Amino acid sequence: MNVSIPHILDQIIASVPLFKPELVLIIGFIVCIFTALFFEKRWKNSTFIACMVTLAFSLYYLIDQMPNTGTGFSGMWLVDPLSTYARLVIICSTLIIAIFLQQRHSKKNNGDVYSILLAATLGMHVLSSTSNWLMAFIGIEMVSIASYILVGYFSQNKVQSEAAMKYVLFGSVCAAVMLYGLSLVYGLTGNLDFQSAMHLQGLMDAPKAIITLALLFIFVGIGFKLSFVPFHVWSPDVYQGAPTAITAFLSTIPKVGAIVLFARLYQSWTSTAFYFSELSTWFIIGVAIVTMLIGNLAALRQQDVKRMMAYSSIGHTGLLLMAVFAYQDAFSYLLFYIVAYVVMNLASFIFIDQIEQQTGSTSLLSYAGLGKKMPLLFTAFTLVAVSLIGIPPTVGFVAKLMVFTSTFSFFQSSGDTGVLVMLIVGALTSVISLFFYFKIPLYAFLRDTDQPVAVKKQISVLLCIAYTLTILVILFGIFPNWLMAYLSTSFS
Repeated sequence: MNVSIPHILDQIIASVPLFKPELVLIIGFIVCIFTALFFEKRWKNSTFIACMVTLAFSLYYLIDQMPNTGTGFSGMWLVDPLSTYARLVIICSTLIIAIFLQQRHSKKNNGDVYSILLAATLGMHVLSSTSNWLMAFIGIEMVSIASYILVGYFSQNKVQSEAAMKYVLFGSVCAAVMLYGLSLVYGLTGNLDFQSAMHLQGLMDAPKAIITLALLFIFVGIGFKLSFVPFHVWSPDVYQGAPTAITAFLSTIPKVGAIVLFARLYQSWTSTAFYFSELSTWFIIGVAIVTMLIGNLAALRQQDVKRMMAYSSIGHTGLLLMAVFAYQDAFSYLLFYIVAYVVMNLASFIFIDQIEQQTGSTSLLSYAGLGKKMPLLFTAFTLVAVSLIGIPPTVGFVAKLMVFTSTFSFFQSSGDTGVLVMLIVGALTSVISLFFYFKIPLYAFLRDTDQPVAVKKQISVLLCIAYTLTILVILFGIFPNWLMAYLSTSFS
């Protein structure tokens, strides 16, 4: 069907109100480039201020957009409660990461990093708000390229440069494989909207062997962003080699966009007679089981906190996949888990950074005896670790309880052995995680060191943010209805 250019332009103009938060990010990206080039030397924090103003305006337009739902740009852009709340989490998290970078790396002329951060945020917005494969690929690549730059930007030694190179090479291969899978899917269906009836019918009519191969290729790209097994190999080295602020970014925010995209995809398949819907269920169950086991078992052996958190993040990816499986039609519960995950991880990495500033190390051995010198910090860090394990009264416990309860209900109705195995592994790995998370208070409060560490007692903006996040961890654990009631109302 021929579509006239005026008709296309009218449709684009009509779609702009749905794209306001992202339009602000695009304008802010350009402004940050100019301020980094022309103003950063004279006015040191000009790019940071421009970045914060951009994020604040984007947040304003996002809140203003909350009651609205609709599609734009020929159906490629979705505005619904899932995309709106996911983007809210992304924007709020990016604000914290921007402050993190400013506090740690403002001494050098690093204005360019804020424009890269805005580009990554835009990519995650795209991932959260589309059902179009081409848009999803563009979003993944925007986040990936920005992440490569952020990791390599602050490289100061051979180890960090090696981590950045490994990340780039592995990500490039995954992107190429995913793009080949997308070309096969488009060739077989003639449509790139994975929620459309035409696309799903094309998948059902296509040869099973080819379409299975194509979709598995697509999962390579999504798996790279979520870092589930076997696409997790880049995570430990990159997390350890990158600055802690960048590690905090990598472990949390990109996963929000990727898991929302994956949830939309899985929901669109399970509601049809497409044979791959059953195969994808087994795929999720199998990958979730292996990811939880490998992530948590590997974390047991780590003596570097950032490397331990990398494997912990891999283990939590398995739980995120279980949440996608458990809440196919209840996105409010999935968002609750995402909020809990982001809050816990951001707080953890801020605490790790604060300790690293005092000791110059991220080794667990360097934590020995610090609990007595930094009691408030390590008490808060221990509470966050308790939440990551899933012990009451924390938000981590409530989030895991919701996922396990829903998964068990699914098992009762279906009698599927694989679901039961996934549930048992999820509970077992939560117990395993207790042994490596509790190394933090063990070394801090129960071990002594012969090497004295001069601790500077100071309250920073970052610490205030981390303590606020810790309070949220407890409050949402004791009063989960404060968050759930708000989310449930939007999805009702």
